[in-house]
Amino acid sequence: MFPNKTTFQLNRKSKQALYLQLSNTFIELIKSRKLLPETKLPSSRALSENLNVHRKTVVACYEELLLQGWVESIPKKGTFVNANLPELNVQNFTIENRHKKTNNTGFNFYHNEELVRKSPEKKEGFMYINDGISDARLTPAEDIARIYRRICGRKHIYKEMSYGSLFGNEKLRKTLANYLNKTRGLSVSYENILITRGSQMGIYLSSKLLLKKDDLVVIGETNYASADTTFLQSEANLVRVAVDENGLNTKEIEEICKKKAIKAVYVTSHHHHPTTVTLSAERRIHLLNLAKKYSFAIIEDDYDYDFNYNHSPILPLASHDANGNVIYIGSVCKTVAPVFRIGYLISSKEFVNEAANQRRFIDRQGDALLELTFEEFIKNGDLDRHIKKVMKIYKTRRDLFCKLLEEKFKDVFFFEIPKGGMAVWLTLHKKYSWKTISQIAYKHQLEIGEWQRYDIANSKHNAIRIGFATYNEEEIYELIKRLSKTMNEVKLLKKSL
Repeated sequence: MFPNKTTFQLNRKSKQALYLQLSNTFIELIKSRKLLPETKLPSSRALSENLNVHRKTVVACYEELLLQGWVESIPKKGTFVNANLPELNVQNFTIENRHKKTNNTGFNFYHNEELVRKSPEKKEGFMYINDGISDARLTPAEDIARIYRRICGRKHIYKEMSYGSLFGNEKLRKTLANYLNKTRGLSVSYENILITRGSQMGIYLSSKLLLKKDDLVVIGETNYASADTTFLQSEANLVRVAVDENGLNTKEIEEICKKKAIKAVYVTSHHHHPTTVTLSAERRIHLLNLAKKYSFAIIEDDYDYDFNYNHSPILPLASHDANGNVIYIGSVCKTVAPVFRIGYLISSKEFVNEAANQRRFIDRQGDALLELTFEEFIKNGDLDRHIKKVMKIYKTRRDLFCKLLEEKFKDVFFFEIPKGGMAVWLTLHKKYSWKTISQIAYKHQLEIGEWQRYDIANSKHNAIRIGFATYNEEEIYELIKRLSKTMNEVKLLKKSL
């Protein structure tokens, strides 16, 4: 029996054409076996009168069903449900639940617990600790948008809208080469640069080219957690060395090199992630000499080079590299705003060519229009002006944040005022735990976040990284207020035990 006309719920206000609504309903009826194979459909005239729609709508519907193979038209007999359709094997299939999502997957796939990160659900009124990100409210969005619109209005902009270079926009690469040569003491050409979607892509591509199963990569005892995870995905073995006030202990690296062959050393030389310490000049030279002697790569992640409050930035390892050992990685994501995924990988032309080939399989190319926008943003001096502006603001925020930490928590937290960057490395007194603090802070609408990821090596240092740049002065006072309430409750709890 043909379904009642109430089955056909047509919404005349919908943006979807009526004939498509009608054909989709027929498809669901056929899949649910409410219209069996070989069932004859009403004539176009009869159905149009029954549903109060134009006959052309029904004709278009039947033509759509015919093109998709759901029905077949037999001359002088009519339109029938395709006799050769197999039964769709589903349970409890109804038109009413066809759009309901399922949490179950009908096939096997590989799970990787190492990749799981818990992102807190954003709630109204909560404050969220971060590990050092820029304040998006300071982003020169109007300036960037103005450049973007001007680029999009160019007469021949369509030439930039097809497939482009795997290496990124050539204009941006040339402008970046000139900019980094002047500001960071590099000596590179555009052929040494691969534009990436941020530092993380640079780390990933480097890992894919350098590391195979059981290869050794040296990292700090404390290290950027996402870099650790990336290297582990290549099945490499992580070899950890101590980090002190002068950065990675290069003497330990030398001892390792005497006994084993290592493939790479990962270093955040300017402001070590997460502790914020700077790799000393002596250790920089030592590390470069070791790389030359033992032929390993140095992956230098210079994620926040621009932010220095006490002195001028220290030139990166890449600026002293005369032997082609350094892979230099950076981005404008931290400097401007995380949403602008413009980064770079700089190395020998040979390595950059291979990295571009590897990039083809995860991201065919970047955003050409955005890359052209940032080419002008850098070339016009807008980036430098933005850096000068936010540097003053972030220094003020750093000073206030550290002052309040010292005043309110001198018996609880221990820290050094960071010389640069956007975060403080905060060590908690051994008698307290971040787990307890995190639980109680939540009651005061303060989300501490994944404090465990700062001690993947399980060294029990009891420290986490807390960003200050993203909060204005009013928010810093509020953050300290909530942290004070939390710690007062933690201390009372400690006394009661």
